[in-house]
Amino acid sequence: MMHQQRVKLANGIELDVVDEGPRDGEVLIFLHGFPESHRTWRHQIAHFSKQYRCIAPDQRGYRGSSKPQEVEAYTPDKLIGDVFLLADALEVESFTVVGHDWGGAIAWGVALGGQMNGRVTRAVIANAPHPAVFQRLLYLDEGQRRSSQYMRGFRDTANDELVREHGLVGILMKEVKWDRPSAMEQEERDALMRDWQDRDAAFGMLNWYRASPIDVPPMDAPFEIPESYNPPPLPKLAIPTLVIWAMDDLALPPQNIEGLEEVIDNLTIAQVPDCGHFVPWEAPEAVNEAMESFLGRASA
Repeated sequence: MMHQQRVKLANGIELDVVDEGPRDGEVLIFLHGFPESHRTWRHQIAHFSKQYRCIAPDQRGYRGSSKPQEVEAYTPDKLIGDVFLLADALEVESFTVVGHDWGGAIAWGVALGGQMNGRVTRAVIANAPHPAVFQRLLYLDEGQRRSSQYMRGFRDTANDELVREHGLVGILMKEVKWDRPSAMEQEERDALMRDWQDRDAAFGMLNWYRASPIDVPPMDAPFEIPESYNPPPLPKLAIPTLVIWAMDDLALPPQNIEGLEEVIDNLTIAQVPDCGHFVPWEAPEAVNEAMESFLGRASA
């Protein structure tokens, strides 16, 4: 098992963090997604910690880390802020950010915020849509909108009673159609089931959805961009960026990688066929290989 340490951030949040590999190695900060933990990256940490310093928190709202219960504690600026404050607390000057799913959404923000001052040197994003691309798809693409209706369920406080009664598993059974349980080893699944019983963590995780500015229209809303929509004023991403995409992701179809070259200057895309949403552990060799080749090039 990977050893975790408790790290207190300057904002008062405390995170349980894995920190493995040479202290003087280049730093990779791994951000997990919903509804997982640092363990989503277990194969990557085992592989890369021989050469790189690998840092992987259980993020705010998850497992043993701080779990404020108010929705506004989970706005993207605070989740992005945690990553920079974690780097500060561990005396890391610059790093490569690596993110999957919600961790990837935060990694986009970390990369965009950290490219200007040199703190973030590279980005690796796995099955997490770019904020500008994703919102357009939710307005225009029927498949993506249908796949994202579960987010409306996660945001609906009418489901809170279900969560209080059954933990996170209650709402997952009701709303989620994109999980492939057979792909996960039993002991990992058992550990997640235990994590999901923690009611404070369940609401912490759901608050990532509830605090997000992403607009998910119902299926009967028109397929058009609303007149009131202003795309977020995001700069282009200029640092070397690797986007790894599992092509059989039922929640985030491959349309999400179309048009990325318009918002990223230095882009590498690695497609992983025959793989579902949880690519870091469903196809660890493919992910490690894509990262290995990208990190080698991007440091050269």
